[in-house]
Amino acid sequence: MDRSLYISMSGARETMIAQSVTANNLANASTVGFKADLVQARAMPVFGDGLPSRAYAMSERPATDFAPGMQNATGRELDIAVHGEGWIAVQAPDGAEAYTRAGDLRISANGLLTTGAGHPVLGDDGGPIAIPPSEKIEIGADGTISVRPVGQDPNVLAEVNRIKLVNPALADLTKGGDGLLRLKEGGDAPPDANVQLASGVLENSNVNTVGALVDMIALARRFELQIKAMKTAEENDEVAAQMMKMA
Repeated sequence: MDRSLYISMSGARETMIAQSVTANNLANASTVGFKADLVQARAMPVFGDGLPSRAYAMSERPATDFAPGMQNATGRELDIAVHGEGWIAVQAPDGAEAYTRAGDLRISANGLLTTGAGHPVLGDDGGPIAIPPSEKIEIGADGTISVRPVGQDPNVLAEVNRIKLVNPALADLTKGGDGLLRLKEGGDAPPDANVQLASGVLENSNVNTVGALVDMIALARRFELQIKAMKTAEENDEVAAQMMKMA
């Protein structure tokens, strides 16, 4: 069978991988703080007997788009957005420290401060932040959390904790399947006092919806072309087999 069938098949497979990455970006176009995945395709020569005259396609997710999303004012006291560069430290499902820009905070039934996705927010001490019963919560620009305990005077505020804000080099970060960022080498990033928060604001996803839709259309057409090439290779193989029988 002609090797072009394998080349076309690998191209179709890698196109499907690129489609899945783009589809995931589109699915998270409205996810708070989501960072789009970048995908690229490159030609890989096929080495073997003779010269590498053939090449197959390989799709990669080389990096994450760290560009900030648009910020939307909500007025909600538990909504925060990182102003400029920086990240909010949270506890990942495996218990390790991870980072996000999603500031849609909630208070769980256990009194823990979590993101909208349920990840506990970490304090400067490295542990999850617990919020006592309170009538009002304020989050300062430096991440300081102050509350007015139940039954206290309106002017009484007690400092509870401070959100851990970090700003590691982007080259040191890698994105996991859960959408959280981690240090490539492992470990925890140190707090950065220069990272500032805006209260009552949320950062939207940085996915370019129109661009992602155009990419999906282009990938669909590329997939169709690969399927046609596979069919042509199969037809050529059948014709060659018939000619061999006639010889």
